[in-house]
Amino acid sequence: MSKFKELYEKRRFTCSRLCLPRALDRGWDLRLARYQKAPELGPKILFFSGGTALKGFSEVLTDYTHNSIHLVTPFDSGGSSAELRRAFAMPAVGDLRARLLSLADDSVTGHPEVAALFSHRLAVQGLEDAAAKEVLEQSLQALVSAKHPLLKAIAEPMRSLIQSYIAAFYKHMPKDFNLAGASVGNLILTGGYLIHDRSLDPIAFLFGQLIKTRGTVRTTTDANLQLEVLLESGRTIIGQHCFTGKETAEIDSPIKAIKLSGEADDIDTLDASKVCKETRKLIDSAELLVFPPGSFYSSVIANLLPKGVDKALAKNPSPKVYVPSLGTDLETLGMTLVDQVQVLNAHLSGTLEPLSAKRSSIDFLLFDSQLLSVSADQIETISDEMGIQIIDLDLAPENADTHRYDDVKLAEALLGLT
Repeated sequence: MSKFKELYEKRRFTCSRLCLPRALDRGWDLRLARYQKAPELGPKILFFSGGTALKGFSEVLTDYTHNSIHLVTPFDSGGSSAELRRAFAMPAVGDLRARLLSLADDSVTGHPEVAALFSHRLAVQGLEDAAAKEVLEQSLQALVSAKHPLLKAIAEPMRSLIQSYIAAFYKHMPKDFNLAGASVGNLILTGGYLIHDRSLDPIAFLFGQLIKTRGTVRTTTDANLQLEVLLESGRTIIGQHCFTGKETAEIDSPIKAIKLSGEADDIDTLDASKVCKETRKLIDSAELLVFPPGSFYSSVIANLLPKGVDKALAKNPSPKVYVPSLGTDLETLGMTLVDQVQVLNAHLSGTLEPLSAKRSSIDFLLFDSQLLSVSADQIETISDEMGIQIIDLDLAPENADTHRYDDVKLAEALLGLT
C-alpha cells in the first residue's frame, strides 16, 4: 500500500466531510504503479497556471506521466519580462520558459547542458553602471559568437540552431535594452518568436524538443495583451505586476472583475486573444482538467480570458478539479473559498455571472482541511448547493510547511482521478 493511500485510509473514517470518487478508491495503487513503470504512457492531465507555483510539482509529475499539458499565462508585466515586452511588443515568455525547464529531462538521456544554458541569467555584481553594461554586452556577444562556455558545451547541430535564435534576438535588440538579469532562455524564446513571424508555438515546441520536455507546454495565447482589474473601490489597474503585490504595494480593495487589455477597443482585444486550433485540440484531448494552486487571478483566471477557452472547456466532458492555494494570496483579498469557486465557475461558463448549483462547471474541490480552514457553512454551500464533490485528503508535506501541499501527495491524488 502506498504511503498516500495509507494516509487516506487512516482519515477516511474520521473525516465526516470526506467524499472520495470511486475511481480514486478502486485500483489506486495498481494505477500509480503502472504510471510509474511507463510514464511515457501516462494520462493527459491539463493544468491552467502561471510559471512558478507548480515548479516542484511538475518535476514530481514526470515520474508518473510524460503526457501532461500545461497552458501558462503570457501576461506577466514585471521583472525582466517587462523589458522584453517593452522592447519587442510581445507576450511574456518567462512562465513558458520556467514550466518547460521544470519538465525537462535532467537525466543522462536528456540534454542537461542545454537546460543549463536556458536557465542562465546575465548578471553582474559590484560594478558601476557603465562597467556592468560592458560586461553584460560582452556576455551576450560571447553567446552570439558561440564562444560562451555554456553554449560551447552543447553539441552540434543544436549549438548552431540555438545560436541562430540568440543572433536573431541580438539583431533586433534596441540599443537601450537593459540586459541586467536577463534570462538566456527568454532571449532564445524571443529570437524564435521573431523568426517565426511573431508566433510562440513553433519556438515553444522546439525549445521543448531541445531540452526533452516530458510534457506539452504552451501559452494560452501569443497576443501582446495586459491584465486589467477593476477593484471594488472603483479603481482600475492595468498590468499584472501592479496588483499581485510582489513588485508594488498590495491592493487595498478586493478585485471585482478582470479582463484583457490592449491598445484596441474591447472587441478587437478579445478577438486578438483568440486561442489557436492547436490549443483547442490540447484542451479537447485532456483526461483531467486542473485549476491548481497559484495566484488566483493572474495565474488561474487569466488563462480563461482568451477567446475560445471557455467553449473548448465546455466541449470536453472530462472532470474539472479546483485545488485552492494555501497561505496568503494577495489577489484573493476579501474572498472566501465559496467566492473563489463562484468566480472560477463564472469564467468557465463565459457568462461572468454567478451560476446555479445545477450549472456548476467544477466537478471536484481537492484540498486538505488540516491546511486550509474552511467553515462548515462554506463546505455545505459548495457541496450541497453548488453540487461540487469535495475531496478532503492528507496533502501535508513532511516539513510541516503549512503554506503548500506536498508535491507527491497532490500528484498522486490527481492521478487517482484519471
